[in-house]
Amino acid sequence: MQAQARLLLEDGTLFSGKAFGADAEMTGEVVFNTGITGYQEVLSDPSYCGQIVTMTYPLIGNYGITRDDFEAIRPFVHGFVVRRHEPVPSNWRAQYSVDTLLKEYGIPGISGIDTRMLTRIIRHHGTMKGILTTSAKPVEELMEMLNDTSIPQLRNQVARTSTPQMFASPGEKERIVLVDFGAKSGILRELTSRGCDVIVVPHDTTADEIRGLHPDGIQLSNGPGDPKDVPYAVEMIKELLGEYPIFGICLGHQLFALASGADTEKLKFGHRGGNHPVKELSSGRCYITSQNHGYTVNEESIAGTDLEITHINNNDKTIEGLKHKKYPAFSVQYHPEAAPGPHDSSYLFDEFLAMIEQHKKNEVRKPRQAVLAAAVKGAR
Repeated sequence: MQAQARLLLEDGTLFSGKAFGADAEMTGEVVFNTGITGYQEVLSDPSYCGQIVTMTYPLIGNYGITRDDFEAIRPFVHGFVVRRHEPVPSNWRAQYSVDTLLKEYGIPGISGIDTRMLTRIIRHHGTMKGILTTSAKPVEELMEMLNDTSIPQLRNQVARTSTPQMFASPGEKERIVLVDFGAKSGILRELTSRGCDVIVVPHDTTADEIRGLHPDGIQLSNGPGDPKDVPYAVEMIKELLGEYPIFGICLGHQLFALASGADTEKLKFGHRGGNHPVKELSSGRCYITSQNHGYTVNEESIAGTDLEITHINNNDKTIEGLKHKKYPAFSVQYHPEAAPGPHDSSYLFDEFLAMIEQHKKNEVRKPRQAVLAAAVKGAR
């Protein structure tokens, strides 16, 4: 008989189903993703670090796992919850199954539960802690574990997912420093496909260290957890704001907002999926976007800052995009690199490069204007 698994939520709700993946016990934040496809990219997205991910689409695993579709070197999720798990994929690209992937990295999975009910609970009560186990421990003992004041795995997530050392992806065009807070490889792919000379640096790289790399622009990546857990990154951005063009994505968007004087807050159950509608305020156009975040920029905190709201979420009206009124810097809450999801917003990388080009022209003009102003002053 197939082994059994259980998922216990901190409100006492217990789900029992069939186990797949690793024989393990993991705690984490229980969230849901509304994607129909892209489960491999979801599993390998570092922004899910420390989370137990529920897929709302009822059939997962049917097209298997392929090496080319990873968004990070390994998955960081703490559990995988599905309605039906397909153990034998049918796809010419498949190299192995979801079950094999989870076993390799010690991640438990559970299938055969009512994922629709679980999603409704999360939507109604909000994101909560949970424990996914294949053990036979009593429910009372599992609940004691969940009643601990905190789950250690939900802290220091950025440090766990960021690159430990600097590395380069050489190109012939603009030099971009990509600050890795848990970056998806899709961001690097988008930049290198445009010929950029990309240097990826760890999450705790200082402003002076970035200056020493002589970048043309700075890309702030996505990443897991609460943006206020990485105050050193906020200080780095503050120091470089206005000095270099900056483009922030997801966690990078929230850090850019904090560095500009705004505030962030936790959403009730977050945005996770590849079908989120976002309105661009300047044009009125709606983009379908890929999203994965549990925090948002507080709209009231924008007042009194030099930030301007550029995009809003059409579902709940939360902020999805910002730009600085004085400096060449902007950010979006969603994922323009997709993977998984639609590629509607990949043009933002082109806008970033155009901003860098304009910044270069402005920097060339400044010395000329200074010389001209001095000459005019001398003539007087």
